[in-house]
Amino acid sequence: MRPTAKTPIGIALAAFLTLTTVACGDSSSGGSGGQAGSGPQIGIDLPRADSDFWNSYAKYVPQFADEYDVNLMSPTNSQNDVSKLVANVQAMVSQGAKAVVMAPQDTGAIASTLGTLESRKIPVVSVDTRPDKGKVFMVVRADNRAYGQKACEFLGEKLGGKGKVIEFQGSLSSINGRDRSEAFAECMKTKFPGITIFEEPTEWEGAKAAAALQTRLAQHPDIKGVYMQAGGVFLAPTLQVLRSKNLLVPPTDPKHIFIVSNDGIPQEFEAIRKGEIDATVSQPADLYAKWALYYAKAAAEGKTFQPGPTDHDSTIIDIGNGLEDQLAAPLVTKENVDDPALWGNQIGK
Repeated sequence: MRPTAKTPIGIALAAFLTLTTVACGDSSSGGSGGQAGSGPQIGIDLPRADSDFWNSYAKYVPQFADEYDVNLMSPTNSQNDVSKLVANVQAMVSQGAKAVVMAPQDTGAIASTLGTLESRKIPVVSVDTRPDKGKVFMVVRADNRAYGQKACEFLGEKLGGKGKVIEFQGSLSSINGRDRSEAFAECMKTKFPGITIFEEPTEWEGAKAAAALQTRLAQHPDIKGVYMQAGGVFLAPTLQVLRSKNLLVPPTDPKHIFIVSNDGIPQEFEAIRKGEIDATVSQPADLYAKWALYYAKAAAEGKTFQPGPTDHDSTIIDIGNGLEDQLAAPLVTKENVDDPALWGNQIGK
């Protein structure tokens, strides 16, 4: 299955920065070494190793590098540090990368690096996050506003339109954190004005989410809903706090706190089966790796794409500084948690 290669994208941005050769940052990737495929060298940076979601993504990278015969350099891992990401990218370029795959967690701070890469005519594929500025060849991402919308509708219906909900917001310096938070808030205000939301910024850190949950439950023991914007980092600490307070009870128990998450990792699926959480939006870790590597190789080979439907159940849109392939991300509940098509039921098998 392939999108159709057609017209060039975007207008070149002026860039005056010069790359210097630096040592690569932390190269522990959670995956494997480089893949000796054909064609131009492709560099890839993994954003962090403290998230079950991103560790799952890392496992898919060598699989799809093999499938597309990608000449993949050894992956680096920037450990949620934009300075390490910049250093890793500089090292990739000095070593001959002709395209770069990255997932910048701070979507504002990467702009100058994108400008530098554009000046070198090195295309960039951004995974999961959309840089605020700077040209990208393609963003491979799901509709993050839909994440917040789906979470709002699920909790709003479960709570009958009234009560209190705590929201673990991702970093608001990230387009993902902003999209999910804004969509969740707008939906609640419009559809469920009787629900009070406690917004807790976390910078995608599980410890901050756990501390916020402890504090809010002490102040408001009648909280009945939780929205976790990233199950990969928030699931374990959230369950630990609820267990310590004897609140980890089945949905049929009046003390049950309804929880909806984002990621779609196997651990979330198991928690849904146990009745510990109630839903998650399955963020496609497998498709992120698949299409990121496909587009990176295509870009390095001079192929181009245009907005419109693809042949893999997604839509490419124009985002001004490039294109974005918006992949499907279904809501998973106890009704469909055992669907074998979900990547969370496939990985490791």
